[in-house]
Amino acid sequence: MSEVSGKAWDVKLFQRVFKYVKPYNKQFYFTAFLVVILAVLSPIRPYLIQYMIDDKVAASDLIGVRNITLLLIGIMIVEAIIQFYQSYLANWLGQTIIKDIRVQLYRHILSFKLKYFDQTPIGTLVTRNVSDIETISNIFAQGILVIFGDILKLIAVVTVMFYTDWLLTLIALLPMPILIFATSVFKKVIKKAFQDVRTQVSNLNSFVQERVTGMKIIQIFNREKVESAQFEGMNNKHKDAHIRTVWAYSIFFPIVEMLSASSLGLLVWWGTKGVLAGQTSLGDLIAFILYIHMLYRPIRQLADRFNTLQLGMVSSERVFRVLDTNSTIERQDGIKKEKLDGAIEFKNVSFAYIDDDFVLKDVSFSVKPGETVAFVGATGSGKTSTINLLGRFYEYQKGEIFVDGEEIRNYDLENLRQNMGVVLQDVFLFSDTIMNNITLNSPSIKEEAVIEASKKVGAHDFISKLPGTYNYDVKERGGMLSVGQRQLISFIRAYVHHPSILILDEATSSIDTESELLIQKATDILTEGRTSIVIAHRLSTIQKADKIIVLEAGRILEQGTHQELLELNGHYKKLFELQFSEEISA
Repeated sequence: MSEVSGKAWDVKLFQRVFKYVKPYNKQFYFTAFLVVILAVLSPIRPYLIQYMIDDKVAASDLIGVRNITLLLIGIMIVEAIIQFYQSYLANWLGQTIIKDIRVQLYRHILSFKLKYFDQTPIGTLVTRNVSDIETISNIFAQGILVIFGDILKLIAVVTVMFYTDWLLTLIALLPMPILIFATSVFKKVIKKAFQDVRTQVSNLNSFVQERVTGMKIIQIFNREKVESAQFEGMNNKHKDAHIRTVWAYSIFFPIVEMLSASSLGLLVWWGTKGVLAGQTSLGDLIAFILYIHMLYRPIRQLADRFNTLQLGMVSSERVFRVLDTNSTIERQDGIKKEKLDGAIEFKNVSFAYIDDDFVLKDVSFSVKPGETVAFVGATGSGKTSTINLLGRFYEYQKGEIFVDGEEIRNYDLENLRQNMGVVLQDVFLFSDTIMNNITLNSPSIKEEAVIEASKKVGAHDFISKLPGTYNYDVKERGGMLSVGQRQLISFIRAYVHHPSILILDEATSSIDTESELLIQKATDILTEGRTSIVIAHRLSTIQKADKIIVLEAGRILEQGTHQELLELNGHYKKLFELQFSEEISA
């Protein structure tokens, strides 16, 4: 995902970026107009100085000298004002465009299948959504418009120079072919270096994000030195990439200065001869010295501008690659129901995360509205995969899944998920208040409803004791709360959204007895009167389920009530007896 072509100028890519300018055409073209004005004004000052020396100074016309001086000051003030507005509008345009691109990219990422996030480092997506898009703004703020202005300025200056004295111009421009060649080489070297820098930044972001998230594991297993050494190695690669850019600049800029000095030397040598021979005026010579400075400054800056443009192009290609990723679940404008009955049926469903490596194989079962169905089985048996398919978080390859008699792909995806509530074992809480973590900022859920739900679930007491109560900030991933407290908040979150179908990854295996009793009570309240699918970790908690389905290696081995499965004297009974004996020995 980090490898891109990195062309210095990709017309199709630029045309695609330029489409985002359309809503701001007035601002863009006005900025371009200001750029043209600045380019036209550039050669006026040296020309006026030449005129002043040859016509006013030579004639001892002090009033004329004063008037031209005042005119020069006026032109510089006008240039400064235009430069201000041009710079401001260019940067405003860049920031506004990347705001639009960033919003589009983020919305697109939100629509991705979970499979995409399984395969893509989070740090890479962060880089695409933040620093890569920020670089795109420079295409407009420091890239295309400024390059266009610099080129116009060069054309204007060279045109005036040739008009004034074509021979003196040719002499002054003799080092120019060497400069053009040096600039071409510099652009190629710096392009590769900047591509490496962007790649290393992405790698660093991914590495740091993963390690900070998994810091507990690093410290538990005493991996600080190993991880530090690995990070140092990645930092060295990042440093080396940056040093290559410094090396390129440290060679290129002195070359430009040397060629600029050469042009000036040739100009003074030939121009002085002309002045002494009466073929060139003193004003022309002084004006040409100013023209040389005007030529080499934008030429030197042009190399920077093209590098900025290259960086923008590289970042654009990275961002558009994500935007072009077709990993979204089809959100067709299908069936919409305000409330589902909750009837569920799987018919010969097979599912694989990767190619044909099926983790569910020909799974069939049915659930009546209001029933509670529990899935049991060893790790990897397919329990979580089953519930992931029901909400279309992943797409199955074979078979059919029906809700209320309709294939789930015929439902509007948003409507389908609105009717489902999910409580996962690994509860994720955002760095926000308890209230916002429960309502997920939904304006339709009022504080009174949240407090009522908290009381029913049994979480109101511990929330009331927290500083700020429901406005308590739980910090990143809910780190300020215990596992049991986070679990209770996730129960409230599901409850206040009033789902027709509840998917519950029962989480009582890693909490204390008191929290387990609270969660068991919350489970009973949450499952009452609605279709519920429970992944069972402790079989003692699902004995009241209307149906228990035993999975093994992606296939259904047994299904029935707790009593029926015990009477079968099969796999379920072995699991139950094994777990029961472990609990007794514990």
